Amino acid sequence: MKVLITAGATREFFDPVRYISNPSTGKMGYALAQAAVEAGCEVTVIAANVALAAPAGATVVPVTTGDEMLAAALKAFPQCDLLFKTAAVCDFKPAVYNEHKLKKDGNGMTVDFVPTTDILKTLSRERRPEQILVGFAAETRDIETYAAKKLKEKNLDFVCANLVGRGNVGAFGSDDNTIVLLGRDGSRRIFGPADKVSVARALVATILKK
Repeated sequence: MKVLITAGATREFFDPVRYISNPSTGKMGYALAQAAVEAGCEVTVIAANVALAAPAGATVVPVTTGDEMLAAALKAFPQCDLLFKTAAVCDFKPAVYNEHKLKKDGNGMTVDFVPTTDILKTLSRERRPEQILVGFAAETRDIETYAAKKLKEKNLDFVCANLVGRGNVGAFGSDDNTIVLLGRDGSRRIFGPADKVSVARALVATILKK
């Protein structure tokens, strides 16, 4: 079983030293990589700005921006049997990239943004019938409602819904997580609250069994 995992937080630059991003650390993606290796899978991780030790036994492909992650994913996706799309990819990027550092002049600054390419939706259009796609929906409210919508719109087999935001179990950077796994077949299972490695092991075992 060849497993492809995206992890971490992409960055989108508007000059050489400034960018927008999000607080994702890649811990859940790396936990899934560890669990998949333990289960005997061949694992590739596309990691965006992750400052963690590489999961033993997994191949790690480092990237920075959403476009770089998209290119790496399109290259690796055809060979995989199972995709876990855990990376927190910026939904928007600056419309204009400035070649030199923007100087502070005492005034405010306005930056126009444009949408980034939806990596998961792009991959789902390229999928083979036998490939299994698992998405993640990190939400601050109504997590199952938004996750169910993502499951359908992006043609997924499963979606993992988790509540993020400061103070929540499963918040970005936390060592613990609680996941609601929704399936295309109407199934619903809850994993956690527990440490992310334990949640990942249970999740991988459940998906492989399916």
